Amino acid sequence: MKRGALEGLICVLLLLFTCPLLASTLLAPGDRLAIVQPGEPAFDQPFQINKQGEIALPEVGNVVVGGKTLEQADELIRTALKPVYNNLSQLTVTLLEKRLLISVMGYVKKPGSYDLAPDGNVQMALDAAGGLVPGAQLNNMQVRRGSTVSSFDYKRYLDTGDASVLPPLQSLDVVFVPASPLIGNVQIDFDAATLAAGGDGDTGKAIKVFGEVNSPGAFSFKSGNSIVDLLMRAGGVTRFAGVERIRVINGDAPELFDLKAYLDSGNNKLLPNLAPGATIFVPKDEEQIKRGARTIYIMGEVFKPGAYEGREGDSFLDILANAGGPTRYAESRQIRLLRTDGTIEPIDLQAYTEGMKKALPQVKPGDAIFVPEKTDINEKSWLKVAPGRAVMVMGAVRIPGRYEWSDEMSLLDLIAHAGGPNERADIAKVQILTAEGGQATPTLFDLDKFLHQGGALASLPKIRAGFTIMIPELPTDPSDNKSQWVRQSPDSSIYIFGQVGAPGRYAFNEQMGFIDILSAADGPTAAADLRNVRIAHRSGSTARVSKLDLALYFETGDETLLPKVLPGDSIYLPEKNRPWLDEPKENTIRVLGAIARPGRYRFDSSMTLLDLLAEAGGPTNTAYIKKIVVINMATSGQGDQARSFDLDGFAKEPDFSQLPVLRAGDTVFIPDSKSSNWAIFMDGMRDILTTISVVALVGTL
Repeated sequence: MKRGALEGLICVLLLLFTCPLLASTLLAPGDRLAIVQPGEPAFDQPFQINKQGEIALPEVGNVVVGGKTLEQADELIRTALKPVYNNLSQLTVTLLEKRLLISVMGYVKKPGSYDLAPDGNVQMALDAAGGLVPGAQLNNMQVRRGSTVSSFDYKRYLDTGDASVLPPLQSLDVVFVPASPLIGNVQIDFDAATLAAGGDGDTGKAIKVFGEVNSPGAFSFKSGNSIVDLLMRAGGVTRFAGVERIRVINGDAPELFDLKAYLDSGNNKLLPNLAPGATIFVPKDEEQIKRGARTIYIMGEVFKPGAYEGREGDSFLDILANAGGPTRYAESRQIRLLRTDGTIEPIDLQAYTEGMKKALPQVKPGDAIFVPEKTDINEKSWLKVAPGRAVMVMGAVRIPGRYEWSDEMSLLDLIAHAGGPNERADIAKVQILTAEGGQATPTLFDLDKFLHQGGALASLPKIRAGFTIMIPELPTDPSDNKSQWVRQSPDSSIYIFGQVGAPGRYAFNEQMGFIDILSAADGPTAAADLRNVRIAHRSGSTARVSKLDLALYFETGDETLLPKVLPGDSIYLPEKNRPWLDEPKENTIRVLGAIARPGRYRFDSSMTLLDLLAEAGGPTNTAYIKKIVVINMATSGQGDQARSFDLDGFAKEPDFSQLPVLRAGDTVFIPDSKSSNWAIFMDGMRDILTTISVVALVGTL
């Protein structure tokens, strides 16, 4: 009883809130009614109106309430129950829920009638029926209401989500899902892939797509669809498709369609018009010349040369990597980028990988990349290296020839690549023949000085492609190989004559000195006059002769005595015992009179009269040494002077300060004792006595 009272209370509350709405609402099949009769368990479950608009009452049977208002249904129910139940004062009839009773038929998994919510639609009905069966035709579904049939495109609803495409449902409506005409007349279990591969078009208006597509078939024609849409429905083209020569047949008019040109340009005018029943054939791509608005070509020493489709932002490295990269024979320093305007741009890939080049050029559609083959130095053909990137190395190197050049190389790199100078190379006179503006200009570089003294690498001569490097060879022997003297430039030679072991013409540079050339000539001979070495300096604007006392240098070791000699100078070492006419009087002292070896003698300021007399063998026995006469040659402002010197008195009382001063050009006379005053007096007296004796003898007779 308590439960019945509670249910009655609930029904009363529902009536209070829903009475205004229910008064005008007609009951329809599928609606659920709550009939409460306290104390009667048969009325505990709700009653649903069937397709005939009836409800089944306990002890009474079916009562038609469909199409009635709730009040009318209440009266009909009371009338039907009154003969069976005595007290119906507490009987209540309420509408629990409006429902839709829909039948789903056709190509669904579980056809039948289904109870839907009041806001149910076609999609909910199909879902209640277990969903569609493969082979269902989505674009021609039907909603049947009595004799009225409404068709709608369920596929369009799925594509767009537009709910207005779906017709509204009412109770007793029938949703019919037809089968696609492409599944044939035999029942076969299809999967989604098989059905999609066959297309969805009917025979008459279908567009046939076949050839090099992934899923050829017949597809339904839809206004506004382009050939690209049809190709996409056919699964797209295969990798063997010739997309530049697609055939399209509209009726009896065939035409060609270039899918690649359309994708490159995006121009919709290139799309052909399609009519119902058109045919699209995608042929197989045959070997042909590839070209296009976005094609980039790569040739030469790469693993996969060919034509490649470029995209916006593709870099040089992207394209090179896509071609498999350079082979082991690729010359990565001489890659060429051929522009569409005819210009050629060099690319040094190796310099870029070493950080010596900041950026690589941007490759544009239509450009061509050429990766040349690496040059083999053993290759006999010189044509593989263009003159614009070659340097010639000749002369005294181990591997002379024609070498490929790069601007980051230096002269040292080039000589090292040629095997280096040989043992006969004159690296002090490296000749560089430049070639600029159609003119050849020779320059000299002292590589020997650079190697010994060092210096900034920037001081090395700048080499460019097209230059010629010549390293001359030193003469084999200046005395035995006279035929080679013409190979040595006068600007790099020095001459040495006279009393040396091997006089001749020698290679010389500014780093050498006087002792170097004297040693190269095997040094002075025993007959050389070391105190009167002559050097003719020819490097200036005028010739100049200097004198060297080499003996004094060897005595003192004073380097300041040695003159600076340069290439082109001449050195002469005279002979000691040369003819007296060869010795100027201003450089000698004459010794005359009572001397052992009278004659002309060389003299310097360190010598004295005693040295000179000793060199001349000393006075004779008849010399009158008490009156040695020294005649000094006239100097500036003074005339000739003569003075006497008592050597005998000096020997008894030596005083070196009393020695007369001698200079080159003076004369020393040692008289004989017969020339003394006493000798003259004695001779006079002897003559007088002899005369007297003769007179006396005559007188005695």
